[in-house]
Amino acid sequence: MALFLSVFPIVLLIWLMVKKNGMPSFIALPLTAVLIYILQLAYFGNSFMLLNANIVSGLISTLTPITVIFGAILFNRMMEVTGCMDVIRKWLGNINPNPIAQLMIIGWAFAFMIEGASGFGTPAAIAAPILVGLGFNPLKVAIFALVMNSVPVSFGAVGTPTWFGFGSLNLSTEDIAAIGLNTAIIHFVAGLIIPVMALNLITTREEIRKNIVFVILSVLSCTVPYCLLATVNYEFPALVGGAVGLGLSVLLANKGIGLSKDHEKDHQAEHLPTKTILKALSPLGMLMAILVVTRIHQLGIKGLLNDNTPLFKLPLGIFDFELSRALILNFKNIFGEGVNDVYRTLYVPALIPFVVTVLLSVWLFKTKPSDTKAMFGATLKQVKKPFLALLGALIMVKLMLVGGDGSMVKIIGKEFANMAGAYWMYFAPYLGAIGAFFSGSNTVSNLTFGGIQQQIALDTGLSVTLVLAMQSVGGAMGNMVCLNNIIAVCTVTDVKNQEGYIIKKTFLPMFVYGIIAAVVAGLLLS
Repeated sequence: MALFLSVFPIVLLIWLMVKKNGMPSFIALPLTAVLIYILQLAYFGNSFMLLNANIVSGLISTLTPITVIFGAILFNRMMEVTGCMDVIRKWLGNINPNPIAQLMIIGWAFAFMIEGASGFGTPAAIAAPILVGLGFNPLKVAIFALVMNSVPVSFGAVGTPTWFGFGSLNLSTEDIAAIGLNTAIIHFVAGLIIPVMALNLITTREEIRKNIVFVILSVLSCTVPYCLLATVNYEFPALVGGAVGLGLSVLLANKGIGLSKDHEKDHQAEHLPTKTILKALSPLGMLMAILVVTRIHQLGIKGLLNDNTPLFKLPLGIFDFELSRALILNFKNIFGEGVNDVYRTLYVPALIPFVVTVLLSVWLFKTKPSDTKAMFGATLKQVKKPFLALLGALIMVKLMLVGGDGSMVKIIGKEFANMAGAYWMYFAPYLGAIGAFFSGSNTVSNLTFGGIQQQIALDTGLSVTLVLAMQSVGGAMGNMVCLNNIIAVCTVTDVKNQEGYIIKKTFLPMFVYGIIAAVVAGLLLS
């Protein structure tokens, strides 16, 4: 019964969203959260105040994704208002008008690099609107971006899912390195198949077939350095792989290597001065530079932005509020239940780099105050419904995690493992995907299920590092069906009430990814 009641709200949620005339996420998710709240009280017997504390925690947690979405939408509006986007469209057309080239450069290599620097759903938030601006269908772009943003995710935000996600398991540095390498190998193989599946969701098979050489070269230009670097490092594979891949993909497209000539005859090249191109690209350059500088801890700025030394503390009754030197908002002991939450004002990629880059660009391009005000106003209006959807999603997740080892999420995970038994290697990535589906984060998935995966590996005699690599791969592929990411990419592409349809489309690539992971893991074991 505990398993049934743990799974039932999720099944109901998916049905509400994918059925004909599906319910929009900003209604379905809060309703599901209310159902879980009732079940936690009536069946699981958790404390009324503890559940309320987690609801408040969910509200605070919503600040992170919604401010990232706000920043991304604001940035993309600025790019349109300043004319940068129009110049970039023409520049990409001058490199090569072939749509496959544009999809691989922006949707694959560029997004790969941004994932390596930031994570937090930033790649789709930046890349998807550029592709929409190039004339691609917004709904198809949303699906494409979600599927593409999978291979680099285990090393996103300078490797956070790997070194931090498994940081609580008392693993040696060598074990973490082995997990990183196994993860990279599995992703490398998946990278030969998944991008093609993603392209199939946005363009025709004939178009893919005629340009398959370029597709493969673009994929390998990211995944080869990614995999090679993973042999010695677990922080920079995605960042370096994406940067190398972006440069090579642009070079290959410029030379027309591996691309069909079909689109050349339709292309009226418009000469753009180098100065104009560089100025149009400067906001993206600033954005990437700030992301890289603030994410590489060896440079020291990351530490400053995460300095949690208290400036002052303020007891407010319902919780203790604390502000740190880095403007970190700490909400401690909510309702006296020991529940804490935090918002890292300077580190979450919202104020820095998005808002800062927008303000610098407004000055650089001498944007009118009225246009700047309109950008902020329109952006605020656009994030209202996503805020409700994300609030419902994060409260749902918080409530399902109440109860420690007896929580609804842990019950699902443990029962999943018990049913699989000796065949666990074939199912390990899907547990990671469940974690990402709930939380919207490869890191949180690894934190939630890493301990279970480790124990299953020990009990069954499987390789611990390989099983944990499968967990990390699962958390990455789960991004395709993660509600938080779907809501975010729909918001920035202005796609409305299509979340259920998107889940139906992204489920198959996610499922295939898990099969690939199991096959590669089997080969690594042999």
